Amino acid sequence: MAVDRERIAALTRELLIAIGEDPERPGLRQTPQRVADASAEMFAGVGLDAAEPLSHTISVTHGPAPDTLPSGAVILRDIRFRSTCEHHLLPFAGHAHIAYLPGEQVVGLGALPKVVDILAARPQVQERLGEQIADTIASSLDARGVLVVLDAAHQCVTMRGSRQVDSTTVTIAARGELAEPVQRAEIIALIGRGA
Repeated sequence: MAVDRERIAALTRELLIAIGEDPERPGLRQTPQRVADASAEMFAGVGLDAAEPLSHTISVTHGPAPDTLPSGAVILRDIRFRSTCEHHLLPFAGHAHIAYLPGEQVVGLGALPKVVDILAARPQVQERLGEQIADTIASSLDARGVLVVLDAAHQCVTMRGSRQVDSTTVTIAARGELAEPVQRAEIIALIGRGA
């Protein structure tokens, strides 16, 4: 479903009036359309299939490098993401770190950020976002384990309420073998030290 830009623009105009502003003043005249355009971008993941980028897998034993069988985790760190908190419709942004233990199928590394982008581009809470990323990877690949660590700053914390400008929130979602404490700790240590 496409974002209804016309409706968003009309509602934004009403919001401006509701906060006591004049939507016709020069600085605000284009704001309703700008908000509508930004909303189309920020919520582009609504209705999209997050597993689609993972549909093009590569066979480990029959693929381009059958002599290079992965024995450990594949880790992609520092995937930048931004999302919108569904509680206040304020942004949160940070880094995703993804690890998985390959089975017979692997995926091109560029597919993992696409999964993050699709799931983040909808109203979210960070805890669910991490779980959805882990579930999507676990169900789309025959991974023996999946670990997703999200570290993000939330404007609902930094700009309103307690206004803790330096705080970030870290969440962890683990599946399969990487849900085991020892293996999870090893991966988290590798993510943290940049090894």
